Amino acid sequence: MKPRHKRLAIAGGVLVAVGAVSALVLSAFESNLVFFYSPSQVVAKEVPDGRTFRLGGMVEEGSVRREGVKVNFVVTDTVQKVPVTYEGILPDLFKEGKGVVAQGTVQAGVFQAREVLAKHDENYMPPEAAEALKRAKEGGQMQSSQAGQAVGQTADKSVYKGTQP
Repeated sequence: MKPRHKRLAIAGGVLVAVGAVSALVLSAFESNLVFFYSPSQVVAKEVPDGRTFRLGGMVEEGSVRREGVKVNFVVTDTVQKVPVTYEGILPDLFKEGKGVVAQGTVQAGVFQAREVLAKHDENYMPPEAAEALKRAKEGGQMQSSQAGQAVGQTADKSVYKGTQP
């Protein structure tokens, strides 16, 4: 084999190897990609069928029902409500009327959570949940002053300073 042919074979082999590695990385990235949806989007069936996603909003007051380690509750964005079932130990900060993000899938109209994350202090709400609540408020469909206060505690720095926006 001539030196020129050897160089072409090596370059071709390197190109094939880089392509294979790129394909594996993109495949792994796609399978681990988890999107966030609000209860309104879940009810409107905008969620991917059979794929894991995150549901975020507020835990509806009076909706938490415990049966051993199985917990049923409702997540709302003040416009729509989605029933959630979770089996496991909930975070200490999980409470009714507080922000929550649950990861799982929808089965027969009920969100089956595999993981539940609660907000970590009174000023924090996941950005996606805050945006969903803000959109619901702008749509004139806010029904709870408590949810409106939660929206005000998100990204507006003037609220953190104690002034009105």
